[in-house]
Amino acid sequence: MTEPVTQQDEADISTLSYEQAREELVTTVKRLEAGNLPLEESLRLWERGEALADRCQAWLDGARERLDKARDESAEDD
Repeated sequence: MTEPVTQQDEADISTLSYEQAREELVTTVKRLEAGNLPLEESLRLWERGEALADRCQAWLDGARERLDKARDESAEDD
C-alpha cells in the first residue's frame, strides 16, 4: 500500500499544466475506486479531484476560446 500524500506534498492546482492536472486526477480516481481509505482521506481526495477536474476544464475552455478566436480571425481574412 502506498503512503498517503499529505497536503504539503501536493502541488498548488493553479500552477499545474493540463497534462499534470489530468494525470493527478486519473491517479486520484484510481485511489478512490480502490477503496480501503479512511473517510477523511477519501473526502480530501474527492475535494482535490473536483479541483483538478475544474483546472482541466479551465484549460480546455481556454483552448476552445483560442481556437474560436483564431477561426474568427481566419474567416475575417478571407
